Amino acid sequence: MTAASNDARMAGSNDAEVADPSPVDLETIAREVAALAAGLVRESVGRATVAGTKSTVTDLVTETDVAAEKLIRQELEQRCPGSSVIGEELADTDGTSGVGWIVDPVDGTVNFAYDLPVVSVSIAATLDGVVVAGAVADVLRGEVFSAAGGRGARRNGETIGARAIDEITLALILTGFSYDSAKRAAEAEVLTRVLPACRDIRCMGSAALNLCWVACGRGDAFFERGLNVYDYAAGALIAAEAGARTALPGPGDDLVLVSAPGIHDELEALVAHAELDQRPGQA
Repeated sequence: MTAASNDARMAGSNDAEVADPSPVDLETIAREVAALAAGLVRESVGRATVAGTKSTVTDLVTETDVAAEKLIRQELEQRCPGSSVIGEELADTDGTSGVGWIVDPVDGTVNFAYDLPVVSVSIAATLDGVVVAGAVADVLRGEVFSAAGGRGARRNGETIGARAIDEITLALILTGFSYDSAKRAAEAEVLTRVLPACRDIRCMGSAALNLCWVACGRGDAFFERGLNVYDYAAGALIAAEAGARTALPGPGDDLVLVSAPGIHDELEALVAHAELDQRPGQA
């Protein structure tokens, strides 16, 4: 939050409501808090302690996931009191303002547990339920990607943009897989269509970073089904603000697809599931 916004909040009177912070203010908060949490996570790299599992036995949670989310919530409450929070590890909280936060304290927990170097912290900000700002911090590389709605996207403060390609045969495509073994069978079938059509495919293990890498040109597209909102809220905004074309989950379809605009339609056709080809309202 800028100094002016903070002063306005502290000086609020009973005569008028204090205005919510702007998207630019929220981007600053998200960027600073994500960097702080990334520092905490970095301290445990190479010695992660698994605390349990969630949706399946392969879906891990570590003590660091919980500690990082506690830190993030404390910082957000101090910087933007009265906010609501949706988080991966702790219970959702309802706030008293129009500001909300969507938090993934460690995106890439399996990588973290195995000491693989693709781990991030993701924080998105909402105003009246709409994502307007966000930040994703790369724990190992020290990069922080961020964006505010209508203001473009940045990496460590420098403007970034998605690659401009219109041939899927030249596209490096990023993806991820479900923790559910039955869903993985369907995902494997999709790969048999996508892999022959593109330059190559990478599975890195952090949806948030994958989205940011499309935003800065390290990949040409990312797709995955079954993600939770905290996995993609910040990264999808960053990619969209960087010029990528973005499709997010909606009624009847759980696909996240972000790509260079010139290959979006062709890739979307390749990754469609047969059971989704006839969604309500389609012929």
